[in-house]
Amino acid sequence: MLQEARTDDARSPAQLAAGAARVFEVLEADEVAIVPLDVAYAVVGMKSKAIAAIFAAKQRSFDKPSGMFGDLALSNELHLLAPDRREIARTLVEDYNLPFSIVAEYRRDHPLMQQVEPFVRENSTKGDTLDILMNAGALHNAIARLSAERGRLVFGSSANRSLTGSKYRLRDIDHAVRSAAALAIDHGTSKYANAEGRSSTIIDFRNFSVVRQGVCFGQIRDIFQRDFGIALATG
Repeated sequence: MLQEARTDDARSPAQLAAGAARVFEVLEADEVAIVPLDVAYAVVGMKSKAIAAIFAAKQRSFDKPSGMFGDLALSNELHLLAPDRREIARTLVEDYNLPFSIVAEYRRDHPLMQQVEPFVRENSTKGDTLDILMNAGALHNAIARLSAERGRLVFGSSANRSLTGSKYRLRDIDHAVRSAAALAIDHGTSKYANAEGRSSTIIDFRNFSVVRQGVCFGQIRDIFQRDFGIALATG
């Protein structure tokens, strides 16, 4: 019996680069793509029509902004973080290989943000903050690298109807969300699939409050406490 594919199965750099390029071809045409992440499948766009289509398909409130695909390099470019907070992010990614999202103030005048269409920017930031998803799998990281190379940012959220729980297999994604996408990549089951329907853990790095307890939260909480003496605020 063949073992079912998983998002963390070994894939060559050439395969990942080709997948990221396919995604970008669709996004640059102002279409929507569904991509497999270790935390859950995600639905992403780059321009206004695509982002509006994502909100409509998910029935997502515009009070809940999209997140951005990124990595340490992009976070360092865009987020306004003190060196000690950058070191926490580096530790989580490089020393522990964990996925998580950083919420922090960002550089509004950065060239990467200046090229984002106003509608996309309005619905992918909240006040002075930007949410960047980090280290969510090999394809995610390839897309983040290509994003930096091309100077075009990618935004989105979990590929599910709003408030219905994340989806960890392409075949489980709601028809309305699946139909909104011009491209859907299938890498099998997400590495961190769970019965609770959780996606990434989101930490506000301004005050270390927990925006969302997602996958790997227990490990992340313990690292903050053990390695940095920080008790994450969950109340």
